[in-house]
Amino acid sequence: MKILVCISHVPDTTSKINFTSDDSQFDTNGVQFVINPNDEYGLTRAIWFQEQQGATITVVNVGGPETEPTLRKALAIGANDAIRVNANPTDSFFVAKQLAEVIKNGAYDVIIAGKESLDYNGGMVPGMIAGILGYNFLNSCTSITVDGTNVKAIREIDGGRETVSTTLPLIIGGQKGLVEEKDLRIPNMRGIMTARSKTLTVLEPVEASVNTKAVRFEKPAPKSAVKLVAADNLDELINLLHNEAKVI
Repeated sequence: MKILVCISHVPDTTSKINFTSDDSQFDTNGVQFVINPNDEYGLTRAIWFQEQQGATITVVNVGGPETEPTLRKALAIGANDAIRVNANPTDSFFVAKQLAEVIKNGAYDVIIAGKESLDYNGGMVPGMIAGILGYNFLNSCTSITVDGTNVKAIREIDGGRETVSTTLPLIIGGQKGLVEEKDLRIPNMRGIMTARSKTLTVLEPVEASVNTKAVRFEKPAPKSAVKLVAADNLDELINLLHNEAKVI
């Protein structure tokens, strides 16, 4: 079984976020980047298939040379090889088009992507890939087992979970539940050393239209100071809730 895991290169949640060019571009200076958490769940699940069913794992990313440390970390965790499509991930359709080309040429059985990335939270790429290729697709996937070409999976839906049966080839948008946080792999020294010799292929992008662009970014408004009201001053509390917070 050949598995392709799509890896997004996203800012660590502890990084301070700023914007440049009149708030139209994300400022990467001083920002620490990591594997997108939803993608890391998928990678860890793929390694389970590698260990239990002899699957081979390729990781792929659309991005510039600055994303290669993230791919090398995925190799250190256990992926067999990596692909970087040498392009700026301008919008979801552009990224989906690049990944679809990699999938088509690689004849992968299972494609695992995160249901959304931590940076823009668009949640569109896995479904777009499936639409381009005509593959089966499951989003918000929390469990997957593969027996030959048959697949059983569980996905989250509003108010509960749904168990489905489908067949390969399959694209999933994965999330926490594929594995738990305690099951995530930390690269050890042997993995880090081995990753240096694993193949990282750089591909040039295929032609694809860019249909959207970021016009402006805005940070959330800063939180106002807290006002404390004495427990026995009910009139003041009602006044503040009515005239300032305007919630009653």
